[in-house]
Formats: sequence, structure tokens, C-alpha cells
Amino acid sequence: MENQINLYGYARVSTQKQNLERQIEALTKFGITKENLFIDKKSGKDFNREDYQLLKQILKRTQNNVLVIKSIDRLGRNYQEIQKEWQEITTELKTDIVVLDMPILDTRKYKDTMGNFISDLILQVLSYVAENERTNIRQRQAEGIAIAKAKKIMGRPKIKLPKDFQPQYNLWRQGKQTAKVTMANLNLKKSKFYSFVRNYEAQNAELKKVS
Repeated sequence: MENQINLYGYARVSTQKQNLERQIEALTKFGITKENLFIDKKSGKDFNREDYQLLKQILKRTQNNVLVIKSIDRLGRNYQEIQKEWQEITTELKTDIVVLDMPILDTRKYKDTMGNFISDLILQVLSYVAENERTNIRQRQAEGIAIAKAKKIMGRPKIKLPKDFQPQYNLWRQGKQTAKVTMANLNLKKSKFYSFVRNYEAQNAELKKVS
């Protein structure tokens, strides 16, 4: 039929281990058939995803289409890119978009100027929130790694250095005295001296990475 509506669903998770079940269930309840369901297991940092690009090609070649997603962050996580894709889909591909978790983001309902303004405003806010959350997650992960490294370093037994090792080491590293003089001042043999140097410098390097 000429005016038949074509429903397409898109679901995405960032990794192979994440579960798609909730998204697929919501899309199926809305009326998306298996053959019209497109799924990617890839990060939302950009739109270079196999099924998503295939879906867009179909939308270009057909009419009376509606794209359904569970939440705005399933489309992507980059604020500017989400805005760009939204405009391309709704304007150039003339496809309506329905976001199930946010009923106000349903372009089928808003065909007047005020409706479009409200929809675009909500989209901007949610896109910003999605990107901001992604940034916060990455920051928390980085902080968690740093804390774990610090705990690992702090948990190691401290190297028991000879008395006056640090000031003597500094004089040697600054070129103010030779290694031979430094070893003599510390009463260390060559092999023992350089063993202390390696351990001391390795521990300092790890602490610098964490700080």
C-alpha cells in the first residue's frame, strides 16, 4: 500500500558482553519485526557501525519510515554527532524518530513550529546529558585505575635504603660527585649500589604515574 508505514528498530550495546534483551523486548512490543530490527555491538562514540549504516541506506531508498530506539544514547553518545544524525534522518531522509524512554521525542506528534521547537530543545538537553554521562564514566574509570595502582604500590614492601642514600644519590645524579665516590660514601659494592638505584628509580616512576 502506498501509505503503509515502515517500522524500523535500532538497538546498540557497546561491547559483545552487554545484554540487548531489554532493548529488543521494548522494540518488539512496539511492533518492530525481526527482519526490521538492526543491532550493533559497538561503542557509541561515532556512527561508523555496520547495521546502523545499512539501516540508513534502507531509509534513503524507501518512504513512510519510522525509526524506533529505546533511548537517545542508543543512537550515540557524542552530543554534536547526535544532533547531526537526528537532523539528517528527520530532514533529509524524511523519517520520523520515536524514542521509547522519552515520549516527547516522537516526531510523528510534532509537525508544527512550536512542536518542533520543543522536540529539538528536549533532544539537545538529553544529548548533552548522554555525552556528559559518558565523560563522567570515563573519568571515574581513570580515577579508579589510578587508585588501584596507588594501592598496589603502597601495598608493596618499602625498599630499605642505606642511611643517607637519597642525598648521596641526588649528588651523583646531579653530577656533583662520581658513582665511585657515592659508593664509597655509602659503603656499598658496585652491584649492590646499582640494585638500590634501579629499585629506587622504579618506585619513584610508578608514583609519578599515579600522581
